Amino acid sequence: MEHALEHASDDYLAASIWIDSDHPAVAAQAAALAHGAASSEELVRRCFEFVRDRIRHSWDYRLNPVTCKASDVLAHGTGYCYAKSHLLAALLRANGTPAALCYQRLSVGAAGAPYCLHGLNAVYLEPYGWYRLDARGNKPGVDAQCTPPREQLAFALRAPEEYDLPGRYAEPLPQVVHALTTNASVEQVAAALPDAG
Repeated sequence: MEHALEHASDDYLAASIWIDSDHPAVAAQAAALAHGAASSEELVRRCFEFVRDRIRHSWDYRLNPVTCKASDVLAHGTGYCYAKSHLLAALLRANGTPAALCYQRLSVGAAGAPYCLHGLNAVYLEPYGWYRLDARGNKPGVDAQCTPPREQLAFALRAPEEYDLPGRYAEPLPQVVHALTTNASVEQVAAALPDAG
């Protein structure tokens, strides 16, 4: 009954400083995405595709400002993977769907050090339980989709030093918030990407 216990936690439905699902603009966007959705799975897919396709990845597009709070990601239309995961969680929570943050540790380059965290989400979907999805934004070599129960994330783990961080988080990791709130430009964030530990 692990899924049922975790699903019952209000933490995955709560609004917070960074996942401000109660912000009027976030709530309005969440309602617009939910309008006419025939099922919870369709609602999740709509929210996922909105964040994946309509919010531009800060580094891919070299876009400032650096965003962290979900409402700022929505207002500016840009965010690093972490910030985009905050917005997706906020849109889902605003619609009453339990949503968590997840992280992977990946190589920054093609292989080997340095390493950094990558942010994505998990959503609770009947009848599947917790399902991970990655709205960082597609590009050549990256094709993330929402196809439950099959996961199709942005990045595969390629080496022993790369791994999924265990568990699901109701709030962003402190090192993620630090990177997004103390660096003034996307270039500065890229030079100080957060890592596990």
